[in-house]
Amino acid sequence: MPHRAVVFVGDGRKALFLLNEGTGSEPRLKVQRVLEDENPPTREQGADRPGRALSPIEPNRSAMEQTDWHDIEKRRFARTIAGALDRLVQESHAERVVIVAPPRTLADLRRSFSPAVEKRIVAEIAKDLTGLTVSDISQYLTA
Repeated sequence: MPHRAVVFVGDGRKALFLLNEGTGSEPRLKVQRVLEDENPPTREQGADRPGRALSPIEPNRSAMEQTDWHDIEKRRFARTIAGALDRLVQESHAERVVIVAPPRTLADLRRSFSPAVEKRIVAEIAKDLTGLTVSDISQYLTA
C-alpha cells in the first residue's frame, strides 16, 4: 500500500475513507471521511403486500414478487460512495486507491466508479472489514 494511497473500506451500510500517511511497509491510516446509511430491512420499509396479476389466458392469479427496498438502497448507497471516493481522490491528488468491500458491494461499486478512480485502483479485496478498528484494518492490509 503506497504512501498517500486512498483506502476505501465499506459495505452496503457503512463507508470509511482512509488515507495512508505512512509507508507501504508501515502504513498509518488516517480517517478522511465516514458515511453511514440507515437502511432497515425491506419488511420495515414496504407498506403493502405484493400485488397479484390476472392473466387473460388462465383463470388463476399469480403473485408478484415483493420489491426489495433494502437491496435498492444498498445499490443507491454504492453510487453515493463512488461519488464521494471520486471527490476524495481529486482533493487528495491520490495516485493509488485500494478498495476493500464484500463481493456484492464490490460489484455494485465497480459499476459506479468514474474512469479517474478506475485507473487508480491498485488492489481490490473482497472482504468485509467495516467491523474492525482502523489499526486492525491496517494490520490486515499489511499481513
